[in-house]
Amino acid sequence: MSRDIIVIGGGIAGLSAAARLSADAKVTVLEMESVTGYHASGRSAALIEENYGAPLVQALNRASMAYFHEGDYLTQRGLMILAQADDKEAFRADADQMGVHEISPSEAVGKVPILDPAKVGFAGYHAEAFDIDTDRLMQDFIRVLRKNGGEVITEAIVTGIRRDSHGWHVSAGADYTARTLVNAAGAWADLIAGIAGVTPLGIVPHRRSMARLAAPGGHDTSRWPMFFGTGESWYAKPDAGALLVSPAEEVATHPHDAFADDMTLAEGLDRYQSMVSEPVTRPVATWAGLRSFAPDRTLVLGRDTHEPEFVWCAGQGGYGFQTSPAASVLLADLVAGRPPALKADAVAALRPDRLQT
Repeated sequence: MSRDIIVIGGGIAGLSAAARLSADAKVTVLEMESVTGYHASGRSAALIEENYGAPLVQALNRASMAYFHEGDYLTQRGLMILAQADDKEAFRADADQMGVHEISPSEAVGKVPILDPAKVGFAGYHAEAFDIDTDRLMQDFIRVLRKNGGEVITEAIVTGIRRDSHGWHVSAGADYTARTLVNAAGAWADLIAGIAGVTPLGIVPHRRSMARLAAPGGHDTSRWPMFFGTGESWYAKPDAGALLVSPAEEVATHPHDAFADDMTLAEGLDRYQSMVSEPVTRPVATWAGLRSFAPDRTLVLGRDTHEPEFVWCAGQGGYGFQTSPAASVLLADLVAGRPPALKADAVAALRPDRLQT
């Protein structure tokens, strides 16, 4: 089956890129699982706050906001940072980085009534943090792709990739051929590069564990903000009447169907417990996702230096949803040879050649 572009990976990075590319080309997405968004995209905290992430992530966040607002993908959530009385310096550093304004401990308890007033020494709040309707966002990108004649093929496990004068030939149950190959394989990005004979970039997946707790004390959590410990040592986020709590760990690992580490999860729940008055109950469910980073912890978007028809769309590092509108436009512009809207220095800092010699 011959197409213009093959995208390997059916998470938010691959689907958004495919949708944008499909305006100019016939695109096929190959996803190894039975459904799209199974791995990192299906296990996301699904929040955007413009100041969250490294400077280049923030630039992509800002460039994505209009798309989110115009598509009505956002619901206001708010974000709060908490610290004990002896953690003032760490709190100040986090508050400066995240752009939150300081509120009193009693105001913090008013926003999240399970907080222990005796433990909250400092609190900072920012209203402009939003939940993202991640499922609708992915489905809308799929609809755009299909409207433009593209397709998503699931259960397509890539077993071979080779290149000849006709383009890339990908074996994934069936055989697929395309001029251009986009590597949006998330935790598997370096593995896919290796199969294709392209030098890997050092993209490493990192585990992050999560627990779903029943609403603490029977409270209605729907209006609570997402709240963090200093240094992102843990976070909690309301979700469908329950509360998600994560130790926010980053443990380097290998590409796989991740699962929560019980000891790490217990340590994170203990850090969360130290700030709240309601006892931690047995989790309703636990899971983990893989956040994949390039060596400089910045997304990798653009053509490979040595194989220009091999395009990187990787290293999202947990910021895939919040950056997807802008990152996918940039990728499509780079592939089509159009001048990107993003500033030239930002584009250069996202290109794969920064990691290649």
